[in-house]
Amino acid sequence: MKKIIFTLLAVAICFAALPATAGAETYNLTYSNFFPPTHIQSKLAEEWCREVEKRTDGKVMVSYFPGGTLTKARQCYDGVVQGLSDIGLSALAYSRGRFPVMAAVDLPLGYRSGGAATEVANAVYEHFKPAELSDVQPMYFHAHGPGLLHTAKKPVKKLEDLKGLKIRATGNSAKLVSALGGAPVAMSMPDSYQAIRKGVVDGGMYPVETNKGWKMAEVVDYCTLNYPVAYTTTFFVVMNKDKWNELPADIQKTIAEINREWAVKHGEAWDESDQAGKKFFESKGGKFISLDEGEGKRWKEKAEPMMEAYAKDASEKGVDGKAVLDFTVEKLKAVQK
Repeated sequence: MKKIIFTLLAVAICFAALPATAGAETYNLTYSNFFPPTHIQSKLAEEWCREVEKRTDGKVMVSYFPGGTLTKARQCYDGVVQGLSDIGLSALAYSRGRFPVMAAVDLPLGYRSGGAATEVANAVYEHFKPAELSDVQPMYFHAHGPGLLHTAKKPVKKLEDLKGLKIRATGNSAKLVSALGGAPVAMSMPDSYQAIRKGVVDGGMYPVETNKGWKMAEVVDYCTLNYPVAYTTTFFVVMNKDKWNELPADIQKTIAEINREWAVKHGEAWDESDQAGKKFFESKGGKFISLDEGEGKRWKEKAEPMMEAYAKDASEKGVDGKAVLDFTVEKLKAVQK
């Protein structure tokens, strides 16, 4: 009898010594990201995973898959919807036409920083809560710094200088190049380096960070600071809706707090990357060209039809395009004061 009592007491002591979280349900999630593991945006995404694990006391564990190893950039959003991954980070532009409300953010509205673009993107989502994103649980959005014109050999100081130049550009940036009188050529960023080096195209439209990130500063000579029509690209971080709904309310609250912090971190990282790209560009002999107020106004007037086209296209999809555009423009003005 004493032996039985001793055994039961030992078992009780062992259970008492276990952590308070033992026996609590653990949620194992997967996170897909197309950025390579060395990219700052990928590092931040992985840090988000670890922060979630830390602040939930290990109740949520996240397996991270960078470099498109789980789903490719264009598949990422649908991959989250279908449960191929529980969380995903990619660009909304890879599903162009699918997100009419959020598409307003990517227009050439005159962005001057990734921080501003990121704040605008999140504000647009929070204000409109667009139905286009109702098949996932959005975590947060972030956006790169101003998309600017880069050219090899020929400086572009005014609209006339751009006429006839072949410029690597895709999506909204391609529409912008066309509106400004250039000839947009669609191609991937990896192909752009050789295309510019060999003279197949005369330059590219992209954020300054790309000069270092993709070594583009080695093949371009000039960057036109076309801030009046600078565009951005919005990136999403979304979660499978069913997986989100499985999480207890306290864990959801914790993740929401982390999301607000990380959106800011991503925006700041884009700006830091732009500064690194600027220094690398200048170290390679690159020169920046500023537009005076009058010339900047000319560029903006040329881009205006893009805004009108957006409002019309969005309205055809059941969205009040003008209201979305007006809100986006006003928000950008407010954050860039």
